[in-house]
Amino acid sequence: MEVGYIPSPESGGLYPTITLAMALLYVILFMSGGAILALELLASRILTPYFGVSLYIWTGILSITLVALALGYWAGGRLATGRNIAAARLVQLFALLPALAAFAIVAACLVYPYLFPRLATLDLVAGAFFACMALLFIPLVAASAMNPLLIAILLARADGRAGDAGAGRVFFVSTLGSVAGVLVTAFGLIPYTSNFSATLAVALVLALLSLIAAVRPPMPLPARGKLGIAATAATLTAVLMLLLADSYIGRMWPANFGGRTWQMEARLSSLFGTVKILRSLPEEGGRYARLYFQDGLVQNTVASDGRSLSFYTYALESLARAYNPQARSALVLGLGAGIVPMRLASQGLAVEAVEIDPSSLAAAIRFFGFDTTRVRVHLADARTQLKRCTRGHDVVIVDLFHGDGTPDYLITRDFFGDLKRCLAPGGIAVFNTFADLERPAPYAHLLATLRAELPYIALYRPDWPGALHINSFIVAGANALPDPVDIKLDYVPPQHAESLGAMLAQPRVLDRGLLKDGEIVTDARNRAVHDIAHSQMIYRRAVVEALPAAFLVN
Repeated sequence: MEVGYIPSPESGGLYPTITLAMALLYVILFMSGGAILALELLASRILTPYFGVSLYIWTGILSITLVALALGYWAGGRLATGRNIAAARLVQLFALLPALAAFAIVAACLVYPYLFPRLATLDLVAGAFFACMALLFIPLVAASAMNPLLIAILLARADGRAGDAGAGRVFFVSTLGSVAGVLVTAFGLIPYTSNFSATLAVALVLALLSLIAAVRPPMPLPARGKLGIAATAATLTAVLMLLLADSYIGRMWPANFGGRTWQMEARLSSLFGTVKILRSLPEEGGRYARLYFQDGLVQNTVASDGRSLSFYTYALESLARAYNPQARSALVLGLGAGIVPMRLASQGLAVEAVEIDPSSLAAAIRFFGFDTTRVRVHLADARTQLKRCTRGHDVVIVDLFHGDGTPDYLITRDFFGDLKRCLAPGGIAVFNTFADLERPAPYAHLLATLRAELPYIALYRPDWPGALHINSFIVAGANALPDPVDIKLDYVPPQHAESLGAMLAQPRVLDRGLLKDGEIVTDARNRAVHDIAHSQMIYRRAVVEALPAAFLVN
């Protein structure tokens, strides 16, 4: 790069001209744009265990984000307003803002593990608004204010030249930085570190930007020493918190839940969520349990001898065997700990499983005895894999959950049509779902949609007094279902045996009450989205109230 020099008013020596000075400012803008978009991506993952992924929650998060950006652009413009503001003062303010954002991020990381559970139990939508403000508001305002400040710097140095004064280039560089930040975060940070530590790493990057500007200022600054002190303090604070991140979160453990005391055994991160493996403290005889936990939901609990302690695994296995005792092949959509596909494989079935998250497969193999030589695994989206289905399966088990329920695109008529094409003649589909007994409308939409493609349905629910959100199991087929055979599983834990037997003996009739107000959902038309989102919010709040705060920090 060609560099010229101008006299320095402070030293009387020579100082780099605008070419080199502007290059450093653009680098800072690029990096800060990347850091802030990285923070937004991480924030969505941090918020999910507390507030879920419903339509209303995302509305709150996006609204706060856009308001913060708008205020930042306005504030930056106001700070730059004035006829006699020197370029050096604008540069100093520009360089200080990343340090301010870094301080705010570190403070938010100190607070949110304890604050967010309280916000979620008060009100999910309002809580998500306040949580987003705590985590993002100040950093986003500070970062977005840098854009109009840089434009003002360019104007101050333009010497009367016409044009946009570089505004187009400013937003071009900032946007490219945002793209780079998202890519680095998604493929560099999230798979290899916790969201808590990754967020602190973002704070460190921002603090270093201010420190670099203080050490190598692009032009003489009127208060360079103060900038250096602020930048150094922000850098040291971010480094210290990053080094102590595991210890800080570790103070929340052990945690009590479900009559056991739990410790974190492992954490596996991926693009699809954080998988936690929790292990209970040993009981008499050295027995313990492992809990598979992901994004705020307990997916499975397994005893130290490998036996499932979760009711739904026995319900799915029993219904599959009861309605198709001669089944030779099975497809399981959703792996979790791998208990159900392994049980079916042990009975001689040719089993395939579909799982979108590589971390789930790794956890199943490492901690729950899943054997890929006995079950063929497809790492793919369930919808995509069904479209590729080239053979008919005697049984398809659908156990798909993410966030607060099954993703919208996996409960449409189009999805169920793909599922029907993947069934062998006389094949059945067995679903694990959640029902809100106080608000039946969302479940009516599911039943109405499923019945449009698989019209023969049997519904089973355990009788758990006082439960409002309950596992609800569906057996569905394109042809009339046979009478179920009597199934006795001699390895069901005592706490589930009676409930399972009673449930299998009393299927629910699909009456008008269950189907009332149910609408068919398609990929192109989903008028039920608000009913589903409202039900998911209520469920998430109940989950957060029941779980220890340590479980939810990711």
